[in-house]
Amino acid sequence: MLIYHTSDWHLGRMLYGRSLLPDQEHFLSRVFLPEMERERPAAVIIAGDIYDRQVAGLEAIELFDQALQRLSELGIKVFAISGNHDGAGRMAIMKSALRKSGVYMATTLAEALEPITLTEGGESVQLSLLPYSSPAELRDFLGDESLRGETACMEAVLARIKSRLDPGMPHILVAHCFAAGASVCDSESVFVGGSGQVSPGVFEGFDYVALGHLHGPQRAGDNARYSGSPLKYSVSESGQHKCFLRLELTGGAIDCRETAVTPLRDVRRIKGAFEELMSGSSEDYVELELTDTDPVLLAAERLRPRYPNLLAVTNDWTIRAAGERAGRLSGRDEQAVFAAFMKDICGLEAGEPDLELFRDTWKEVQL
Repeated sequence: MLIYHTSDWHLGRMLYGRSLLPDQEHFLSRVFLPEMERERPAAVIIAGDIYDRQVAGLEAIELFDQALQRLSELGIKVFAISGNHDGAGRMAIMKSALRKSGVYMATTLAEALEPITLTEGGESVQLSLLPYSSPAELRDFLGDESLRGETACMEAVLARIKSRLDPGMPHILVAHCFAAGASVCDSESVFVGGSGQVSPGVFEGFDYVALGHLHGPQRAGDNARYSGSPLKYSVSESGQHKCFLRLELTGGAIDCRETAVTPLRDVRRIKGAFEELMSGSSEDYVELELTDTDPVLLAAERLRPRYPNLLAVTNDWTIRAAGERAGRLSGRDEQAVFAAFMKDICGLEAGEPDLELFRDTWKEVQL
């Protein structure tokens, strides 16, 4: 039996004010769905954060609807849970009707206690769908206010889930959480310190745990895997490879392999001197880091024609110079700071007309 594991589509995501919907549509229509058409798996697992906002935009909803429709036409079942970015209540609309088309959407904790048996080609597996829930929600559901921390709450709800499982077949858990020891990046919402982390040991007893929430594909303990997001959603992810996971069940054993994703546009951080960068070009989403030792005026405006999807320009000189200027200007008056700015940034000596204009303007803003 063949099953695919993916997560964190974040449909409707923006990157530095740019909509990533064209990139997400390319992933679904040119990468993911063609793979499903070739392989015809029994099921697709989506481990949360289907949308980027709890109130998803119309175009994002339409894109997900198109993906579900195509998977249904191919006879592929879908097992999805709501993540912390999803609006669970809104995702619950029509989920009972969707089950008739083979789409199982879990948005409540009660549904996690109802394992679903999937059978194909002489292989059977039970899936438990655990949507994202806060510790407070888990305590309320379990009726146990003594539980404290993510690990204790998760361990308690998983004990309930395991008690409902058939010991005669393999078990897959689908969950959306932050497993301790996993690596994170800027685009992920995680708690400070270890308060939001779940010990991977709580997943003992499941043959495979399909996780969502973290955007880098990685292991979490012995039996859990993050598929990661299919696209890069911040510059901090520029060094990550992106994929979705192919699970093959044979005789109760599960073999997991990555399927690489080639995006419409990559997200990259490029470092070099201004003239060097001006000799190149790219359609990717790029953050450019200048290595020039002298200031470069209007760098972003001059580079943008060659990098139309330019996200930001940083300069090592600016950071160093800012620290040096701060030291030199400490305790000096506003006029001295203005004169230093004219010299350091504009390369000009502030004359008396410039200083007089500055003094008049400074008086106005102080009123």
